[in-house]
Amino acid sequence: MNTGFTSPLFEVEGLHATTLDGTPILRGVDLVIGHGELHALMGPNGSGKSTLAAVLLGSPEYLVTKGRIRFRGDDITDWSTDVRGKAGIFLAFQYPLEIAGVSVINFLRQSLSARKGIDLSVLELRLSIMEWMERLGMDPSFADRYVNEGFSGGEKKRNEILQMAILEPEVAILDETDSGLDIDALEVVANGVAEVRRDRPELGVLTITHYQRLLNHLRPDVVHILIDGRIVECGGVETAERLDSEGYGSFR
Repeated sequence: MNTGFTSPLFEVEGLHATTLDGTPILRGVDLVIGHGELHALMGPNGSGKSTLAAVLLGSPEYLVTKGRIRFRGDDITDWSTDVRGKAGIFLAFQYPLEIAGVSVINFLRQSLSARKGIDLSVLELRLSIMEWMERLGMDPSFADRYVNEGFSGGEKKRNEILQMAILEPEVAILDETDSGLDIDALEVVANGVAEVRRDRPELGVLTITHYQRLLNHLRPDVVHILIDGRIVECGGVETAERLDSEGYGSFR
């Protein structure tokens, strides 16, 4: 995608990472996401998909032993998680956590204040949240409920998309957003991602998934196959279609 920018939005170059006890997980990942592009990452269980998502957000549970991560041309390999988040890198979790006693609106107010250094009033933020809840098909009462407490799987994932919309990141990493969703909930979440992308056309997205069914809705620009900690194939949607018909064995 030619957007006129002089450098890619997000680059991963020769990335190696281990667990804290030295077990290697990522063994040389290369990945480039341009402004406005949507990339999909697929791989079997244990291939390193969720580890890659965590490492890209600077999780202290893993050690980068080799390679670089660049964001808008800056080397962020050594940046902490909070600095990456403030800079505009967002992660939607596979298993979103419940936060008892903290309402969705207060959580978003604190997060937005940290992200952009502005202190919105609850009223100002509520107006923005109500607009996005309507666009995402969410019940307005969710704004005053505690974060993810008592939420269904689909509601938790839609709440993650709401956070992505309100925080306005530059890069969004969606770690198995389709995990545990039925067909209807999957379509709602996929439509939510598409709605945010329409609002922010320069947003770069990396969605991590097991299933082609999500890609049928999102239509990624590039599909990457990750096996044993390495990206072994890159291509268009036809790559996911080949995976669906032939399995991972054909990529090994």
